[in-house]
Amino acid sequence: MSSPASAASARLAGHALVEALVAQGVDTVFGVPGESFLAALDGFHEHRERIRFVACRQEGGAAFMAEAHGKLTGRPGVCFVTRGPGATNASIGVHVAFQDSTPLILLVGQVAADQRDREAFQEIDYRQMFGPGTLGLAKWVGEVQSPDRLPEYVARAFRTAMQGRPGPVVLALPEDMLSAETAAPVLARVEPVQAHPDPHVVEQFRQLLIKSERPFAIVGGSGWTADSAADFERFAEDWEIPVGCAFRFQDVFDNRHRLYAGDVGIGINPKLAQRIRESDLILAVGVRLGEMTTGGYTLLEAPVPRQPLVHIHPGAEELGRVYQPTLALQCSRAAIGCALEGVDPPTPRPAAAGAQAHAEYLANLATAPVEPMDLAVVVKTLEARAPAGAIYTNGAGNYAGWLHRFHQYTSLQPAGRTQLAPSAGAMGYGVPAAIAANLLFPHRTAIAIAGDGDFLMTGQELATATAHAAGQGAGKLLVVVVDNGTYGTIRMHQERDFPARVSGTALTNPDFVQLARAYGWQAERVEATAQFEPALARALDAPGPTLLHLLLPQDVSTPRTTLTALREAALARNKR
Repeated sequence: MSSPASAASARLAGHALVEALVAQGVDTVFGVPGESFLAALDGFHEHRERIRFVACRQEGGAAFMAEAHGKLTGRPGVCFVTRGPGATNASIGVHVAFQDSTPLILLVGQVAADQRDREAFQEIDYRQMFGPGTLGLAKWVGEVQSPDRLPEYVARAFRTAMQGRPGPVVLALPEDMLSAETAAPVLARVEPVQAHPDPHVVEQFRQLLIKSERPFAIVGGSGWTADSAADFERFAEDWEIPVGCAFRFQDVFDNRHRLYAGDVGIGINPKLAQRIRESDLILAVGVRLGEMTTGGYTLLEAPVPRQPLVHIHPGAEELGRVYQPTLALQCSRAAIGCALEGVDPPTPRPAAAGAQAHAEYLANLATAPVEPMDLAVVVKTLEARAPAGAIYTNGAGNYAGWLHRFHQYTSLQPAGRTQLAPSAGAMGYGVPAAIAANLLFPHRTAIAIAGDGDFLMTGQELATATAHAAGQGAGKLLVVVVDNGTYGTIRMHQERDFPARVSGTALTNPDFVQLARAYGWQAERVEATAQFEPALARALDAPGPTLLHLLLPQDVSTPRTTLTALREAALARNKR
Protein backbone atom coordinates (compact mmCIF):
# COMPACT_ATOMS: atom_id res chain seq x y z
CA MET A 1 0.00 0.00 0.00
CA SER A 2 1.53 3.29 -1.09
CA SER A 3 2.22 5.94 1.52
CA PRO A 4 0.95 9.48 1.12
CA ALA A 5 3.27 11.99 -0.48
CA SER A 6 5.27 14.03 1.96
CA ALA A 7 5.39 17.79 1.81
CA ALA A 8 8.28 19.34 -0.11
CA SER A 9 9.78 22.80 -0.19
CA ALA A 10 10.16 24.76 -3.41
CA ARG A 11 13.14 23.68 -5.55
CA LEU A 12 14.01 23.45 -9.21
CA ALA A 13 11.89 20.96 -11.11
CA GLY A 14 15.15 19.36 -12.30
CA HIS A 15 15.95 18.64 -8.65
CA ALA A 16 12.41 17.37 -8.05
CA LEU A 17 12.86 15.00 -10.99
CA VAL A 18 15.98 13.48 -9.45
CA GLU A 19 14.18 13.17 -6.10
CA ALA A 20 11.34 11.36 -7.86
CA LEU A 21 13.80 8.91 -9.44
CA VAL A 22 15.38 8.23 -6.07
CA ALA A 23 11.93 7.61 -4.59
CA GLN A 24 11.40 4.94 -7.26
CA GLY A 25 14.55 3.15 -6.16
CA VAL A 26 16.80 4.40 -8.96
CA ASP A 27 20.44 4.67 -7.98
CA THR A 28 22.01 4.80 -11.46
CA VAL A 29 21.05 6.75 -14.57
CA PHE A 30 22.85 6.33 -17.89
CA GLY A 31 23.06 9.14 -20.40
CA VAL A 32 24.93 11.77 -22.35
CA PRO A 33 24.68 15.33 -20.95
CA GLY A 34 22.90 18.05 -22.89
CA GLU A 35 22.12 21.71 -22.42
CA SER A 36 18.41 20.92 -22.53
CA PHE A 37 18.48 19.40 -19.02
CA LEU A 38 21.09 21.38 -17.11
CA ALA A 39 18.74 21.79 -14.14
CA ALA A 40 18.41 18.00 -13.89
CA LEU A 41 22.19 17.57 -14.12
CA ASP A 42 22.44 19.98 -11.20
CA GLY A 43 19.91 17.79 -9.39
CA PHE A 44 22.18 14.77 -9.88
CA HIS A 45 25.00 16.79 -8.34
CA GLU A 46 22.78 17.82 -5.43
CA HIS A 47 21.84 14.20 -4.72
CA ARG A 48 25.12 12.58 -5.78
CA GLU A 49 25.30 10.54 -2.58
CA ARG A 50 22.08 8.72 -3.48
CA ILE A 51 22.16 8.48 -7.27
CA ARG A 52 24.87 8.53 -9.93
CA PHE A 53 24.77 9.79 -13.48
CA VAL A 54 26.92 7.52 -15.68
CA ALA A 55 28.08 9.72 -18.55
CA CYS A 56 28.41 7.57 -21.66
CA ARG A 57 30.10 8.28 -24.96
CA GLN A 58 27.10 7.87 -27.25
CA GLU A 59 23.38 7.80 -26.55
CA GLY A 60 22.89 4.40 -28.19
CA GLY A 61 25.36 2.89 -25.74
CA ALA A 62 23.65 4.68 -22.85
CA ALA A 63 20.24 3.34 -23.87
CA PHE A 64 21.64 -0.19 -24.18
CA MET A 65 23.08 0.11 -20.67
CA ALA A 66 19.74 1.26 -19.29
CA GLU A 67 17.94 -1.57 -21.08
CA ALA A 68 20.37 -4.14 -19.66
CA HIS A 69 19.86 -2.61 -16.20
CA GLY A 70 16.11 -3.10 -16.62
CA LYS A 71 16.58 -6.74 -17.65
CA LEU A 72 18.73 -7.45 -14.61
CA THR A 73 16.62 -5.68 -11.99
CA GLY A 74 13.06 -6.06 -13.26
CA ARG A 75 12.51 -2.33 -12.67
CA PRO A 76 12.94 0.35 -15.31
CA GLY A 77 16.46 1.22 -16.37
CA VAL A 78 16.71 4.98 -16.85
CA CYS A 79 18.44 6.82 -19.71
CA PHE A 80 18.68 10.61 -19.97
CA VAL A 81 19.53 12.27 -23.28
CA THR A 82 19.19 15.62 -24.92
CA ARG A 83 16.72 16.59 -27.62
CA GLY A 84 17.03 15.82 -31.35
CA PRO A 85 20.27 13.91 -32.03
CA GLY A 86 20.37 12.57 -28.48
CA ALA A 87 16.89 11.11 -28.75
CA THR A 88 17.42 9.66 -32.22
CA ASN A 89 20.65 7.98 -31.13
CA ALA A 90 18.93 6.54 -28.05
CA SER A 91 15.97 5.19 -30.03
CA ILE A 92 17.82 1.93 -30.73
CA GLY A 93 17.71 1.07 -27.04
CA VAL A 94 14.02 1.94 -26.88
CA HIS A 95 13.33 -0.42 -29.78
CA VAL A 96 15.24 -3.23 -28.06
CA ALA A 97 13.32 -2.63 -24.84
CA PHE A 98 10.02 -2.77 -26.71
CA GLN A 99 10.72 -6.03 -28.54
CA ASP A 100 12.37 -7.62 -25.49
CA SER A 101 9.59 -6.47 -23.10
CA THR A 102 12.09 -4.68 -20.86
CA PRO A 103 11.02 -1.89 -18.50
CA LEU A 104 12.89 1.28 -19.48
CA ILE A 105 12.36 5.02 -19.15
CA LEU A 106 13.96 7.42 -21.62
CA LEU A 107 14.04 11.01 -20.38
CA VAL A 108 14.56 13.51 -23.20
CA GLY A 109 15.34 17.19 -22.84
CA GLN A 110 12.95 19.29 -24.95
CA VAL A 111 12.95 22.82 -26.31
CA ALA A 112 11.36 25.52 -24.19
CA ALA A 113 7.58 25.92 -24.36
CA ASP A 114 7.76 29.31 -26.07
CA GLN A 115 9.75 27.73 -28.94
CA ARG A 116 7.52 24.73 -29.58
CA ASP A 117 6.19 23.99 -33.07
CA ARG A 118 8.66 26.38 -34.78
CA GLU A 119 11.20 23.69 -35.69
CA ALA A 120 13.49 25.18 -33.11
CA PHE A 121 17.04 23.94 -32.65
CA GLN A 122 16.90 20.12 -32.45
CA GLU A 123 13.12 20.14 -31.94
CA ILE A 124 11.20 16.89 -32.48
CA ASP A 125 7.66 15.92 -31.58
CA TYR A 126 8.44 12.84 -29.48
CA ARG A 127 4.86 11.65 -29.42
CA GLN A 128 5.09 11.29 -33.18
CA MET A 129 8.65 9.98 -33.22
CA PHE A 130 8.24 7.20 -30.67
CA GLY A 131 4.67 6.52 -31.70
CA PRO A 132 3.17 4.47 -28.88
CA GLY A 133 1.10 1.55 -30.02
CA THR A 134 1.26 -2.05 -31.15
CA LEU A 135 4.14 -1.49 -33.57
CA GLY A 136 5.55 1.73 -32.12
CA LEU A 137 8.73 2.20 -30.13
CA ALA A 138 7.24 2.90 -26.71
CA LYS A 139 4.30 1.93 -24.51
CA TRP A 140 3.61 5.57 -23.69
CA VAL A 141 5.09 8.95 -24.60
CA GLY A 142 4.41 11.97 -22.44
CA GLU A 143 5.57 15.59 -22.32
CA VAL A 144 5.57 17.39 -18.99
CA GLN A 145 4.33 20.97 -19.35
CA SER A 146 3.87 21.86 -15.68
CA PRO A 147 6.61 21.40 -13.06
CA ASP A 148 3.91 20.76 -10.45
CA ARG A 149 2.80 17.64 -12.37
CA LEU A 150 6.31 16.23 -12.80
CA PRO A 151 6.07 13.68 -9.93
CA GLU A 152 2.74 12.50 -11.34
CA TYR A 153 4.30 11.86 -14.75
CA VAL A 154 7.29 10.04 -13.26
CA ALA A 155 5.09 7.74 -11.19
CA ARG A 156 2.90 6.99 -14.21
CA ALA A 157 5.97 6.31 -16.33
CA PHE A 158 7.29 3.73 -13.87
CA ARG A 159 3.92 2.07 -13.50
CA THR A 160 3.35 1.91 -17.26
CA ALA A 161 6.83 0.53 -17.93
CA MET A 162 6.29 -2.35 -15.49
CA GLN A 163 2.58 -3.09 -15.82
CA GLY A 164 1.33 -6.00 -17.95
CA ARG A 165 3.84 -6.64 -20.70
CA PRO A 166 6.82 -4.51 -19.58
CA GLY A 167 8.32 -2.03 -22.01
CA PRO A 168 9.78 1.43 -22.59
CA VAL A 169 8.26 4.81 -21.75
CA VAL A 170 9.49 8.17 -23.09
CA LEU A 171 9.11 11.44 -21.18
CA ALA A 172 9.93 14.73 -22.90
CA LEU A 173 11.05 17.45 -20.47
CA PRO A 174 11.08 21.06 -21.72
CA GLU A 175 14.16 22.88 -20.45
CA ASP A 176 12.16 25.86 -19.11
CA MET A 177 9.94 23.47 -17.15
CA LEU A 178 13.00 21.83 -15.56
CA SER A 179 14.36 25.26 -14.62
CA ALA A 180 11.12 26.40 -12.97
CA GLU A 181 10.44 25.95 -9.27
CA THR A 182 7.93 23.55 -7.77
CA ALA A 183 6.83 22.51 -4.31
CA ALA A 184 5.13 19.36 -5.64
CA PRO A 185 5.73 16.42 -3.30
CA VAL A 186 7.53 13.32 -4.50
CA LEU A 187 5.23 10.32 -4.89
CA ALA A 188 5.84 6.94 -3.30
CA ARG A 189 7.51 4.03 -5.05
CA VAL A 190 5.11 2.23 -7.38
CA GLU A 191 4.85 -1.52 -7.81
CA PRO A 192 3.16 -3.34 -10.68
CA VAL A 193 -0.16 -5.04 -10.07
CA GLN A 194 0.16 -8.81 -10.42
CA ALA A 195 -2.32 -10.51 -12.75
CA HIS A 196 -3.67 -13.96 -11.80
CA PRO A 197 -5.61 -16.15 -14.22
CA ASP A 198 -9.19 -17.33 -13.77
CA PRO A 199 -9.13 -20.53 -11.64
CA HIS A 200 -11.73 -22.10 -13.96
CA VAL A 201 -9.42 -21.59 -16.95
CA VAL A 202 -6.53 -23.05 -14.96
CA GLU A 203 -8.63 -26.17 -14.37
CA GLN A 204 -9.36 -26.40 -18.11
CA PHE A 205 -5.61 -26.19 -18.64
CA ARG A 206 -5.13 -29.10 -16.25
CA GLN A 207 -7.61 -31.19 -18.21
CA LEU A 208 -5.72 -30.49 -21.44
CA LEU A 209 -2.52 -31.63 -19.74
CA ILE A 210 -4.16 -34.85 -18.56
CA LYS A 211 -5.24 -35.68 -22.12
CA SER A 212 -1.88 -34.76 -23.63
CA GLU A 213 0.72 -37.44 -24.41
CA ARG A 214 3.40 -35.24 -26.03
CA PRO A 215 3.27 -31.78 -24.40
CA PHE A 216 6.05 -29.25 -24.93
CA ALA A 217 6.72 -25.97 -23.12
CA ILE A 218 8.36 -22.85 -24.55
CA VAL A 219 9.37 -20.30 -21.92
CA GLY A 220 10.82 -16.82 -22.24
CA GLY A 221 10.23 -13.12 -21.86
CA SER A 222 11.39 -10.68 -19.20
CA GLY A 223 10.19 -10.28 -15.64
CA TRP A 224 11.00 -13.75 -14.36
CA THR A 225 12.20 -14.01 -10.78
CA ALA A 226 14.22 -16.78 -9.20
CA ASP A 227 11.09 -17.91 -7.37
CA SER A 228 8.84 -17.95 -10.44
CA ALA A 229 11.50 -19.82 -12.44
CA ALA A 230 11.80 -22.39 -9.66
CA ASP A 231 8.01 -22.70 -9.47
CA PHE A 232 7.76 -23.39 -13.18
CA GLU A 233 10.63 -25.89 -12.95
CA ARG A 234 8.74 -27.85 -10.31
CA PHE A 235 5.60 -27.75 -12.47
CA ALA A 236 7.51 -29.13 -15.48
CA GLU A 237 8.94 -31.89 -13.28
CA ASP A 238 5.51 -32.86 -11.96
CA TRP A 239 4.16 -33.25 -15.50
CA GLU A 240 7.44 -34.43 -17.11
CA ILE A 241 7.20 -31.74 -19.81
CA PRO A 242 10.25 -31.09 -22.03
CA VAL A 243 11.12 -27.39 -21.99
CA GLY A 244 12.69 -25.15 -24.62
CA CYS A 245 13.75 -21.53 -24.13
CA ALA A 246 12.68 -18.80 -26.54
CA PHE A 247 15.19 -16.91 -28.67
CA ARG A 248 17.72 -15.17 -26.38
CA PHE A 249 15.90 -16.08 -23.17
CA GLN A 250 17.94 -19.22 -22.49
CA ASP A 251 18.55 -18.43 -18.82
CA VAL A 252 14.89 -18.76 -17.83
CA PHE A 253 15.25 -22.55 -17.45
CA ASP A 254 18.41 -24.33 -16.28
CA ASN A 255 20.09 -25.75 -19.39
CA ARG A 256 21.50 -28.64 -17.35
CA HIS A 257 18.09 -29.72 -16.14
CA ARG A 258 17.01 -33.20 -17.22
CA LEU A 259 13.96 -31.72 -19.02
CA TYR A 260 15.80 -29.03 -20.96
CA ALA A 261 15.42 -29.58 -24.71
CA GLY A 262 17.34 -26.61 -26.15
CA ASP A 263 16.84 -23.07 -27.41
CA VAL A 264 13.95 -22.37 -29.77
CA GLY A 265 15.37 -19.77 -32.12
CA ILE A 266 17.76 -19.21 -34.99
CA GLY A 267 19.70 -22.36 -35.89
CA ILE A 268 17.35 -24.58 -33.91
CA ASN A 269 18.34 -28.22 -33.46
CA PRO A 270 16.42 -30.06 -36.23
CA LYS A 271 15.36 -32.76 -33.78
CA LEU A 272 13.97 -30.12 -31.43
CA ALA A 273 12.03 -28.51 -34.27
CA GLN A 274 10.58 -31.91 -35.15
CA ARG A 275 9.64 -32.52 -31.52
CA ILE A 276 7.74 -29.23 -31.36
CA ARG A 277 5.91 -29.89 -34.62
CA GLU A 278 4.87 -33.37 -33.44
CA SER A 279 3.75 -32.30 -29.97
CA ASP A 280 0.08 -32.58 -29.10
CA LEU A 281 0.03 -29.59 -26.71
CA ILE A 282 2.12 -26.40 -26.71
CA LEU A 283 2.48 -24.47 -23.48
CA ALA A 284 3.89 -20.98 -24.13
CA VAL A 285 4.81 -19.26 -20.86
CA GLY A 286 5.83 -15.60 -20.78
CA VAL A 287 6.96 -15.67 -24.39
CA ARG A 288 5.61 -13.55 -27.26
CA LEU A 289 5.86 -16.30 -29.90
CA GLY A 290 7.54 -13.86 -32.28
CA GLU A 291 9.22 -14.46 -35.61
CA MET A 292 12.58 -15.68 -34.29
CA THR A 293 11.09 -18.15 -31.82
CA THR A 294 8.61 -19.58 -34.33
CA GLY A 295 10.95 -19.82 -37.32
CA GLY A 296 9.14 -17.13 -39.26
CA TYR A 297 5.73 -18.23 -37.94
CA THR A 298 6.18 -21.72 -39.44
CA LEU A 299 7.35 -23.85 -36.50
CA LEU A 300 3.85 -23.36 -35.16
CA GLU A 301 1.20 -22.95 -37.82
CA ALA A 302 -0.35 -19.47 -37.86
CA PRO A 303 -2.87 -18.21 -36.99
CA VAL A 304 -4.23 -21.49 -35.54
CA PRO A 305 -1.60 -24.04 -34.52
CA ARG A 306 -2.15 -27.67 -35.46
CA GLN A 307 -2.00 -28.68 -31.79
CA PRO A 308 -3.78 -27.07 -28.83
CA LEU A 309 -1.98 -23.96 -27.56
CA VAL A 310 -2.06 -22.67 -24.00
CA HIS A 311 -0.57 -19.19 -23.87
CA ILE A 312 0.33 -17.66 -20.49
CA HIS A 313 1.45 -14.03 -20.71
CA PRO A 314 1.23 -10.90 -18.51
CA GLY A 315 -0.01 -8.67 -21.35
CA ALA A 316 -3.64 -9.02 -22.39
CA GLU A 317 -2.83 -7.40 -25.75
CA GLU A 318 -0.32 -10.15 -26.53
CA LEU A 319 -2.73 -13.04 -26.08
CA GLY A 320 -4.16 -13.94 -29.47
CA ARG A 321 -2.17 -11.28 -31.34
CA VAL A 322 -0.85 -13.78 -33.90
CA TYR A 323 -1.62 -17.25 -32.60
CA GLN A 324 -5.15 -18.03 -31.54
CA PRO A 325 -4.80 -19.99 -28.29
CA THR A 326 -6.99 -22.81 -27.14
CA LEU A 327 -6.68 -21.27 -23.68
CA ALA A 328 -5.34 -17.81 -22.86
CA LEU A 329 -4.21 -17.08 -19.32
CA GLN A 330 -3.22 -13.54 -18.40
CA CYS A 331 -0.69 -14.02 -15.65
CA SER A 332 2.27 -12.03 -14.37
CA ARG A 333 5.49 -14.03 -14.43
CA ALA A 334 5.96 -13.38 -10.71
CA ALA A 335 2.56 -14.98 -10.09
CA ILE A 336 3.18 -18.14 -12.12
CA GLY A 337 3.82 -20.19 -9.00
CA CYS A 338 0.45 -19.22 -7.52
CA ALA A 339 -1.30 -19.84 -10.83
CA LEU A 340 0.14 -23.35 -11.25
CA GLU A 341 -0.21 -24.34 -7.61
CA GLY A 342 -2.49 -27.32 -7.42
CA VAL A 343 -2.17 -28.15 -11.14
CA ASP A 344 -0.96 -31.65 -10.29
CA PRO A 345 -1.07 -34.76 -12.48
CA PRO A 346 -3.55 -37.40 -11.31
CA THR A 347 -0.95 -40.15 -11.80
CA PRO A 348 2.85 -40.16 -12.21
CA ARG A 349 3.91 -39.18 -15.73
CA PRO A 350 6.37 -41.23 -17.79
CA ALA A 351 9.82 -39.64 -17.99
CA ALA A 352 10.87 -40.99 -21.40
CA ALA A 353 10.02 -37.89 -23.46
CA GLY A 354 11.94 -35.51 -21.24
CA ALA A 355 14.96 -37.76 -21.06
CA GLN A 356 15.05 -38.19 -24.82
CA ALA A 357 14.64 -34.44 -25.44
CA HIS A 358 17.53 -33.65 -23.10
CA ALA A 359 19.69 -36.37 -24.69
CA GLU A 360 19.08 -34.83 -28.11
CA TYR A 361 20.05 -31.43 -26.71
CA LEU A 362 23.30 -32.82 -25.29
CA ALA A 363 24.09 -34.57 -28.57
CA ASN A 364 23.73 -31.22 -30.35
CA LEU A 365 26.57 -29.83 -28.21
CA ALA A 366 29.04 -32.11 -30.02
CA THR A 367 30.70 -30.69 -33.12
CA ALA A 368 33.64 -31.35 -35.40
CA PRO A 369 36.81 -29.32 -34.63
CA VAL A 370 37.32 -26.09 -36.56
CA GLU A 371 40.82 -24.72 -36.86
CA PRO A 372 42.69 -22.54 -36.32
CA MET A 373 40.02 -20.95 -34.07
CA ASP A 374 37.22 -23.17 -32.78
CA LEU A 375 34.50 -21.00 -31.26
CA ALA A 376 32.74 -24.01 -29.75
CA VAL A 377 35.86 -24.69 -27.69
CA VAL A 378 36.11 -20.99 -26.84
CA VAL A 379 32.55 -20.94 -25.48
CA LYS A 380 33.02 -24.16 -23.51
CA THR A 381 36.30 -22.85 -22.08
CA LEU A 382 34.61 -19.63 -20.97
CA GLU A 383 31.94 -21.67 -19.25
CA ALA A 384 34.47 -23.87 -17.49
CA ARG A 385 36.78 -21.06 -16.31
CA ALA A 386 34.41 -18.16 -15.62
CA PRO A 387 33.18 -17.70 -12.04
CA ALA A 388 29.74 -18.97 -11.09
CA GLY A 389 26.97 -16.49 -11.87
CA ALA A 390 28.87 -14.84 -14.73
CA ILE A 391 26.68 -12.73 -17.02
CA TYR A 392 27.09 -13.29 -20.76
CA THR A 393 26.13 -10.56 -23.20
CA ASN A 394 26.10 -10.28 -26.98
CA GLY A 395 24.77 -8.15 -29.77
CA ALA A 396 23.85 -9.39 -33.24
CA GLY A 397 25.85 -11.46 -35.71
CA ASN A 398 26.58 -15.03 -36.67
CA TYR A 399 29.22 -15.25 -33.93
CA ALA A 400 26.39 -15.33 -31.37
CA GLY A 401 25.25 -18.68 -32.75
CA TRP A 402 28.15 -20.41 -31.00
CA LEU A 403 27.25 -18.82 -27.66
CA HIS A 404 23.59 -19.74 -28.00
CA ARG A 405 24.30 -23.33 -29.02
CA PHE A 406 27.23 -24.32 -26.83
CA HIS A 407 26.91 -22.33 -23.60
CA GLN A 408 24.73 -23.92 -20.95
CA TYR A 409 22.99 -21.13 -19.08
CA THR A 410 22.11 -21.64 -15.47
CA SER A 411 18.69 -20.89 -14.06
CA LEU A 412 17.84 -17.55 -12.49
CA GLN A 413 18.65 -18.76 -9.01
CA PRO A 414 20.53 -17.79 -6.96
CA ALA A 415 22.53 -15.13 -8.80
CA GLY A 416 19.87 -13.76 -11.15
CA ARG A 417 19.91 -13.42 -14.92
CA THR A 418 22.97 -14.68 -16.77
CA GLN A 419 22.03 -13.81 -20.36
CA LEU A 420 21.67 -10.33 -21.83
CA ALA A 421 21.00 -10.33 -25.56
CA PRO A 422 18.65 -8.36 -27.83
CA SER A 423 15.92 -10.44 -29.42
CA ALA A 424 15.46 -7.39 -31.66
CA GLY A 425 18.80 -8.23 -33.30
CA ALA A 426 20.48 -4.90 -32.54
CA MET A 427 24.21 -4.75 -33.20
CA GLY A 428 26.42 -3.10 -30.60
CA TYR A 429 24.44 -4.29 -27.58
CA GLY A 430 26.95 -6.62 -25.91
CA VAL A 431 29.65 -4.21 -24.74
CA PRO A 432 27.35 -1.61 -23.10
CA ALA A 433 25.25 -4.39 -21.55
CA ALA A 434 28.32 -6.01 -19.97
CA ILE A 435 29.48 -2.67 -18.58
CA ALA A 436 26.04 -1.97 -17.10
CA ALA A 437 25.94 -5.47 -15.60
CA ASN A 438 29.32 -5.06 -13.93
CA LEU A 439 28.45 -1.60 -12.61
CA LEU A 440 25.23 -2.99 -11.15
CA PHE A 441 26.85 -6.14 -9.75
CA PRO A 442 30.57 -5.42 -9.20
CA HIS A 443 30.96 -8.85 -7.58
CA ARG A 444 29.78 -10.69 -10.71
CA THR A 445 31.86 -11.26 -13.82
CA ALA A 446 30.40 -9.89 -17.06
CA ILE A 447 31.55 -11.31 -20.40
CA ALA A 448 30.65 -9.66 -23.71
CA ILE A 449 31.03 -11.62 -26.94
CA ALA A 450 31.11 -9.25 -29.91
CA GLY A 451 31.78 -9.52 -33.61
CA ASP A 452 34.22 -7.11 -35.19
CA GLY A 453 31.45 -5.12 -36.88
CA ASP A 454 29.30 -5.37 -33.78
CA PHE A 455 32.07 -4.16 -31.45
CA LEU A 456 32.90 -1.02 -33.40
CA MET A 457 29.34 0.25 -33.12
CA THR A 458 29.67 0.85 -29.36
CA GLY A 459 33.31 0.07 -28.58
CA GLN A 460 33.87 3.64 -27.44
CA GLU A 461 32.00 2.70 -24.26
CA LEU A 462 35.22 1.05 -23.07
CA ALA A 463 36.05 4.61 -22.02
CA THR A 464 32.88 4.67 -19.89
CA ALA A 465 33.95 1.46 -18.18
CA THR A 466 37.37 2.94 -17.44
CA ALA A 467 35.89 6.18 -16.13
CA HIS A 468 33.63 4.35 -13.67
CA ALA A 469 36.13 1.65 -12.63
CA ALA A 470 34.10 -1.20 -14.11
CA GLY A 471 35.85 -4.53 -13.80
CA GLN A 472 37.99 -3.32 -10.90
CA GLY A 473 36.08 -5.22 -8.22
CA ALA A 474 35.69 -8.90 -7.44
CA GLY A 475 33.78 -9.42 -10.67
CA LYS A 476 35.79 -9.22 -13.88
CA LEU A 477 34.80 -7.39 -17.06
CA LEU A 478 35.82 -9.20 -20.23
CA VAL A 479 35.17 -8.42 -23.90
CA VAL A 480 35.89 -11.10 -26.50
CA VAL A 481 36.02 -9.69 -30.04
CA VAL A 482 35.49 -12.29 -32.76
CA ASP A 483 37.13 -10.83 -35.87
CA ASN A 484 36.49 -12.36 -39.29
CA GLY A 485 36.77 -9.12 -41.26
CA THR A 486 33.20 -9.12 -42.51
CA TYR A 487 29.59 -8.43 -41.64
CA GLY A 488 29.15 -12.18 -41.38
CA THR A 489 25.37 -12.52 -41.21
CA ILE A 490 24.80 -10.38 -44.29
CA ARG A 491 27.66 -12.10 -46.12
CA MET A 492 25.97 -15.42 -45.34
CA HIS A 493 22.72 -14.19 -46.89
CA GLN A 494 24.64 -12.84 -49.91
CA GLU A 495 26.27 -16.21 -50.57
CA ARG A 496 22.89 -17.90 -50.29
CA ASP A 497 20.99 -15.52 -52.60
CA PHE A 498 23.73 -13.95 -54.76
CA PRO A 499 26.67 -16.40 -54.64
CA ALA A 500 30.18 -15.07 -55.29
CA ARG A 501 28.84 -11.50 -55.58
CA VAL A 502 30.15 -9.86 -52.40
CA SER A 503 29.09 -6.24 -51.93
CA GLY A 504 29.28 -3.96 -48.91
CA THR A 505 30.13 -6.61 -46.33
CA ALA A 506 33.96 -6.57 -46.22
CA LEU A 507 35.47 -4.77 -43.21
CA THR A 508 38.81 -3.06 -42.64
CA ASN A 509 39.48 -3.26 -38.93
CA PRO A 510 41.82 -1.48 -36.54
CA ASP A 511 44.26 -3.20 -34.22
CA PHE A 512 41.75 -4.08 -31.49
CA VAL A 513 44.49 -4.80 -28.96
CA GLN A 514 46.05 -1.37 -29.33
CA LEU A 515 42.62 0.24 -29.37
CA ALA A 516 41.65 -1.40 -26.07
CA ARG A 517 44.95 -0.46 -24.46
CA ALA A 518 44.37 3.15 -25.48
CA TYR A 519 41.21 3.03 -23.36
CA GLY A 520 43.18 1.73 -20.38
CA TRP A 521 42.21 -1.93 -20.78
CA GLN A 522 44.38 -5.03 -20.73
CA ALA A 523 44.32 -6.67 -24.17
CA GLU A 524 45.68 -9.69 -25.97
CA ARG A 525 45.43 -11.22 -29.45
CA VAL A 526 44.51 -14.91 -29.79
CA GLU A 527 45.13 -16.61 -33.13
CA ALA A 528 44.64 -20.32 -32.35
CA THR A 529 42.30 -22.41 -30.23
CA ALA A 530 45.07 -23.68 -27.99
CA GLN A 531 46.04 -20.09 -27.12
CA PHE A 532 42.62 -19.16 -25.77
CA GLU A 533 42.55 -20.92 -22.40
CA PRO A 534 45.87 -19.50 -21.15
CA ALA A 535 44.89 -16.05 -22.47
CA LEU A 536 41.56 -16.32 -20.61
CA ALA A 537 43.36 -17.32 -17.42
CA ARG A 538 45.58 -14.25 -17.66
CA ALA A 539 42.52 -12.07 -18.31
CA LEU A 540 40.68 -13.40 -15.26
CA ASP A 541 43.75 -12.90 -13.08
CA ALA A 542 44.65 -9.45 -14.39
CA PRO A 543 43.59 -6.28 -12.56
CA GLY A 544 40.96 -4.30 -14.40
CA PRO A 545 38.97 -5.08 -17.56
CA THR A 546 40.41 -7.10 -20.44
CA LEU A 547 39.74 -7.45 -24.17
CA LEU A 548 40.66 -10.63 -26.06
CA HIS A 549 40.92 -10.28 -29.83
CA LEU A 550 40.14 -13.57 -31.60
CA LEU A 551 41.04 -13.99 -35.27
CA LEU A 552 38.54 -16.20 -37.06
CA PRO A 553 38.76 -17.50 -40.65
CA GLN A 554 36.33 -15.59 -42.84
CA ASP A 555 34.92 -18.78 -44.34
CA VAL A 556 33.44 -19.92 -41.00
CA SER A 557 29.81 -18.81 -41.07
CA THR A 558 27.71 -20.60 -38.45
CA PRO A 559 28.13 -23.66 -36.22
CA ARG A 560 26.47 -25.69 -38.99
CA THR A 561 27.91 -24.37 -42.25
CA THR A 562 30.60 -22.33 -44.02
CA LEU A 563 30.43 -19.56 -46.59
CA THR A 564 32.04 -21.86 -49.15
CA ALA A 565 29.36 -24.50 -48.62
CA LEU A 566 26.61 -21.92 -48.93
CA ARG A 567 28.12 -20.52 -52.12
CA GLU A 568 28.56 -23.92 -53.72
CA ALA A 569 25.04 -24.98 -52.83
CA ALA A 570 23.61 -21.75 -54.26
CA LEU A 571 25.61 -22.05 -57.48
CA ALA A 572 24.50 -25.64 -57.91
CA ARG A 573 20.90 -24.65 -57.27
CA ASN A 574 21.09 -21.85 -59.84
CA LYS A 575 22.40 -24.24 -62.52
CA ARG A 576 19.42 -26.55 -62.20
